Amino acid sequence: MTKADMNQTADILVTNGTVLTMDANDQKITNGTVAIVKDTIVAVGHSREFAEWQASRIIDAQGGIIMPGLINTHTHAAMTLFRGLADDLPLMDWLNNHIFPAEAKLDRRKVFYGTKLACAEMILSGTTCFCDMYLFEDVVADAAKEAGMRAVVGEVLYDFPSPHYGPIEQGFAFTKQLIDQWKDDPLITIAVEPHSPYLCAPDLLRKAALMASENHLPLIIHVSETNSEVSAMKKKYGKTPVEYLADLDILSSNLLACHCVILTDKDISLLQKYDVKVSHNPESNMKLASGISPVPELLNKGICVGLGTDGCSSNNNLDLFLEMDTAAKLHKVNTFDPTVMDALTVLRMCTIGGARALGLNKITGSLESGKKADVIIVNTRKPHLTPMYHPESHLVYAAKGSDVEVSIINGRVVMENGRLLTIDLEEVIEEVNKIAKEIIT
Repeated sequence: MTKADMNQTADILVTNGTVLTMDANDQKITNGTVAIVKDTIVAVGHSREFAEWQASRIIDAQGGIIMPGLINTHTHAAMTLFRGLADDLPLMDWLNNHIFPAEAKLDRRKVFYGTKLACAEMILSGTTCFCDMYLFEDVVADAAKEAGMRAVVGEVLYDFPSPHYGPIEQGFAFTKQLIDQWKDDPLITIAVEPHSPYLCAPDLLRKAALMASENHLPLIIHVSETNSEVSAMKKKYGKTPVEYLADLDILSSNLLACHCVILTDKDISLLQKYDVKVSHNPESNMKLASGISPVPELLNKGICVGLGTDGCSSNNNLDLFLEMDTAAKLHKVNTFDPTVMDALTVLRMCTIGGARALGLNKITGSLESGKKADVIIVNTRKPHLTPMYHPESHLVYAAKGSDVEVSIINGRVVMENGRLLTIDLEEVIEEVNKIAKEIIT
């Protein structure tokens, strides 16, 4: 019990469920309660300890699982617009011949509704926070804010002209505008996001790293996603992407390296040395046949790894429950070891590990007094979740996003009984279908 005896009133009591706190001790409370005042968790404990509490609202979990909301550490949210547009292709063919041409048709309206659709999909499947890299990120932030989602967003920066901001100088100016506009926002965090070592010149990368450091923000970049990328970097610079970033003094504890599929032992040592965080995107990497990131080795070295879905054009969904199941099984079969990537390890990657990867672990990722109230309830009264010996195992190997019934973000109920409360889903679907016709004409 934490601080339950210090407060007797709450705005919301989430009660009558198995509480998975995901705290440092992985505390699990059978028949537990989470007390929320405004946007903050004020107490977590056994339900009997809240018998005298008064609450404006009581949410009955009905024996389900009460847990932190899931954290998606790598998305291109508006790529919901391209879901199924160009499947079954190699990465560079997919990117250069299909995705980049489609992206040239994007505008603020398209990105706004594509992101709204992504937010709807994520909220409905238990995600309360996501990290986005894309174009027109001002409207991505707007869409996330309207949906009530916690988000880390940053405009993608690369050497060639952007269909949004044009030359790179304007890209940095736009990123500075985002930083100023969203400073101290309770839900939106701005990140500095150069696309990758192979699409960004050294000066661009150094400038991006300096901007992130000076503003105490995450620096997010795609790293070592494919063999062809690594080979090209070796041919051009005589170094792997990770070695190249190290030589530029880019590696740091605020850096989130997305994918990290093709890594040498030296690469892993460098990631460990500089406390670089990694976003693992197994389904996207599988679909594009990019390879398998050595995540068990990264974890054994103490490297923080979060899970991400990547965009819907290379996955093709944003359901982190499916991603957890894939991640756990992929590494077992790859290593011929059924003990690697156990359920609790994978669940931590989607909760407190994901929060740490984004620099948000002081405010979210676990259910603890003083943290922001990002809470979901998983309905376990279902055939595929019965009986339940080990909740963590069920969440990774049996649960689906559709089993999430309630989502609370920053103390606000954004989804209840499987119904979105902050997004007009019919309007969003109608608009996205109109946009899809524009994209293919």
